[in-house]
Amino acid sequence: MADNENKNSKMVGKQSIQFANPPYIIAAASIAGKKEGEGPLGTMFDTVEEDSLVGKDSWEEAESEFMKKASQKVLQKAGLKSSDIRYLVGGDLLGQLIATSFGVEDLSVPLFGIYGACSTMGEAMSIGAILVDGGYADNVLAITSSHFAGAEKQFRFPLDYGNQRPYAASWTVTGSGAVIISPQKGKKQNESDADIVITGITTGKIVDYGIKDSMNMGAAMAPAAFETIMQNFIDLGIQPDYYDKIITGDLGYVGKNILVDLLKEKGYDISNNHMDCGIEIFDKDTQDTHAGGSGCGCSAITFSSYIINQMKSRTWNKVLFVPTGALLSQVSFNEGNAVPGIAHAVMVEAR
Repeated sequence: MADNENKNSKMVGKQSIQFANPPYIIAAASIAGKKEGEGPLGTMFDTVEEDSLVGKDSWEEAESEFMKKASQKVLQKAGLKSSDIRYLVGGDLLGQLIATSFGVEDLSVPLFGIYGACSTMGEAMSIGAILVDGGYADNVLAITSSHFAGAEKQFRFPLDYGNQRPYAASWTVTGSGAVIISPQKGKKQNESDADIVITGITTGKIVDYGIKDSMNMGAAMAPAAFETIMQNFIDLGIQPDYYDKIITGDLGYVGKNILVDLLKEKGYDISNNHMDCGIEIFDKDTQDTHAGGSGCGCSAITFSSYIINQMKSRTWNKVLFVPTGALLSQVSFNEGNAVPGIAHAVMVEAR
């Protein structure tokens, strides 16, 4: 009998896992930049930093500081110390994950440094949940970050260049989001709040539709989101209305339309319950962000504030959280390669 046919196996279908003991998300923290704080979700973030450099000398040091503040905040909200964390799973967009390594080094916690581009929060939460459900860790801190200026410097043009942004371009979110995943319930700020658990995951594959426009991330990532979401439906034998919300990371207005159309072609209509973090985080009419928000921090701070709040209040009981990533680098882009995408789905439930 194949492993995934074993009745005791947690593997479901081709790419999914259902946890035998769904881990709890016992705390979440969001540290946002000034522009993000001026957007529709601004009042929900734990902290809004008015200075995007947060007193540092470089954008990269600033991003590390955002991550440091997010890790400190989530520990405080959970009532834990860094010594209570078995593993930290995190990453960012910068080369060699320097925002993460310099941002969390003072915690002195064993680290799994990961790279999933803008899907990193989904990957971090997936690995964290596997570690906890498998009995390999008690508390896992999952974290990621991004910074508008740092991303522009690394992937596009220096800010002083003043280049024109096409309408399909998205705006990299400045911020850091973190959650703590545990086998047991945590303390509640309000007794009426629901407990939030991770019931399962669907791990994405690399999907390449040959998109070479690095300024159109939504089009590059939408096919990956489509593949992962559809596989989640197939693996679990469910329909889109199983979820109150299906939430992608940073497809923006362009990618959202592509995703909805691709799924409709396969008989799945998510138009009534789909939401994209990149659309929610900025006001299209007043903030001039074109296609919406992007970056690792986009889905991370939206999940750690708005989505968590909606689930704690039981406004949404079942959510499929699907951060999306564009797997390009300076080298791959300059050599004329396409921009592959990846998306990792996390099944989150209020109980």
